[in-house]
Amino acid sequence: MQIGVLRVLRTTAASWWRHGELRRTGQTVLAQRLERQTVLRDLGHLRQAASLPNAHVICGEGGTFLHLGWTTVSSFAPIERFPLAALAVARGTPFIDIRPVTDVIAFANLPRVTRNGSVNPEHSGADRCVSLTTYIDMVEKLGAKIANDPRSRQSI
Repeated sequence: MQIGVLRVLRTTAASWWRHGELRRTGQTVLAQRLERQTVLRDLGHLRQAASLPNAHVICGEGGTFLHLGWTTVSSFAPIERFPLAALAVARGTPFIDIRPVTDVIAFANLPRVTRNGSVNPEHSGADRCVSLTTYIDMVEKLGAKIANDPRSRQSI
């Protein structure tokens, strides 16, 4: 793991209000232990983002979401203020910026990205799941911006 990634994760963990409050009240050892646990958890999320085929980051008006199959890590902040998601994107995780999308009804009616990689074409409606690349095709037509596009990797 790169030193810069660890530095960002440590800084983020140390800046969390609860850890700062523990330090302020003299509970430094507990704060350090919780910060270490936070860094290890976030490293696990980054490893999952790098290894899962349908992992992706989405940023919209409602915040930023790091989708990792059955797990989602989120913040109400834009990606610029969510270091874990920004690190995942910097390390190559597909990024879907839906802030430019104006047709929220069409966006809300899109199917979900499959969690485990299997797609069942017989499902329809709210239960319908599609691959990440199919989802990107759909959301891009609505005006979303894509970074680290996995479709370009498939054609190589």
